[in-house]
Amino acid sequence: MVKPRIFIVEDERRIARFLQIELEHEGYETATEDNGRKALDRIVQGDFDLVLLDVMLPEMDGMEICRKVREISDVPIIMLTARDDVSDMVSGLDLGADDYITKPFDMQELLARIRRALRSHYKERPDDVDENERLTVKDLIMIPSRFEVRVKGEFVQLTKKEYTLLEYLLRNKRNVLSREQILQAVWGYDYNGDTNVVDVYIRYLRSKIDERFQEKYIHTVRGIGYAIRD
Repeated sequence: MVKPRIFIVEDERRIARFLQIELEHEGYETATEDNGRKALDRIVQGDFDLVLLDVMLPEMDGMEICRKVREISDVPIIMLTARDDVSDMVSGLDLGADDYITKPFDMQELLARIRRALRSHYKERPDDVDENERLTVKDLIMIPSRFEVRVKGEFVQLTKKEYTLLEYLLRNKRNVLSREQILQAVWGYDYNGDTNVVDVYIRYLRSKIDERFQEKYIHTVRGIGYAIRD
C-alpha cells in the first residue's frame, strides 16, 4: 500500500516537525528539508505527490523553487509564508503554485487544502489505473497504490489505521469477519490494547462513509463481526 508522499520545505524546525507529526497522523508519508537549493534537487527527482513550500528559505527562496519546478513538473505545490501580502500570493499563483496559505494557519484548513490539491491533481486521470488495482463496492473506489478512497466521486480522507481497516474489509468483500480476525489483521497478533478498538474504528469509518454519503457499506453481523456488501 503506497501512501501519498508530502514534502515539507520549511526552515523553521518547530513548524516542520509539527507538520510532519500531524500529516503522518492523517496517514501521509512525509519528508522535510530546510534548504531551498537542496529542496529543489529532491523535488525534481519526482519522489513526492505534493509539496508544502515555504517562501523564505536559505540559498533559494520558495518563489524561485516554484518557478523552476514548474518548468519540468506538475506536482501540486502549496505555498506557506508568514507574510500576509497579496502581491506574494499573486506571485506564487502566477508562478504555478496550486494554493497559498499564510502562517499561522489552522491545521484543519491546511489538511482540506491538501486534500483538494491532491484530488484536483488526480481527478483528470482516474482511469489510468488498471482495473485489477481497484477495490470497489457500490460507489466506493479504493486505489491502494495511491492511498486513495473515493465515494460517489468525492475524495474521503482517512487516517492510516482507518484506511488499513477499510482495505482489509474490501479485500474480504462479502465475507463476515470476526472482531478477532480484524484485530489480528489490522492491529497485529501482539496487540495488547482494548479489544473494543475494532468497534470504535468501525464507527469512525461509518461516520466518514456510510453516514456522510447516506449509503450502507459496512454491515454488522450480530454475534460475529462485520462485512462489506454490495
